[in-house]
Amino acid sequence: MSRITTRPAVSDDLPAVVEMAHGLAAFHGDAATLTVETLTRDALGAPPWITLLVAEAKGGLIGYAALCPLVQVQYGVRGMDMHHLFVRAEARGTGAGHALIAASAQVSKAQGCRYLAVGTHPDNTAAQEFYERAGFSRTTGGPRFRLKLDEAN
Repeated sequence: MSRITTRPAVSDDLPAVVEMAHGLAAFHGDAATLTVETLTRDALGAPPWITLLVAEAKGGLIGYAALCPLVQVQYGVRGMDMHHLFVRAEARGTGAGHALIAASAQVSKAQGCRYLAVGTHPDNTAAQEFYERAGFSRTTGGPRFRLKLDEAN
């Protein structure tokens, strides 16, 4: 696999991201209804509802991360939920997932977030182990994980 780069998604990326999101949904037994139009609205609209990052290698897009803001109002603490992290099967083990996590953490920090959160399906132990190896800590209430972005949290 060639060098992996991450960047914010642009409109030309959206068909490939929709295809990957449909693949992720199918893996979990869901029937995705996401379209390029709805993803355009959510990722590139004014204002955008989500932050969409992509990973690419010489052959094209190999993964994506979709980020949604979180807040703990009572503490005045911002966080970010990594709602989706997906890497194509042929690109797994190349560092693309770690690159997307690093890019997600960087975006989150730039927006004043103190943590990055992610959840997994209860039976997806491979993903749970991956997040722990990536530095996330388990939280209470199901297979949820949190990565501290600063020492105050």
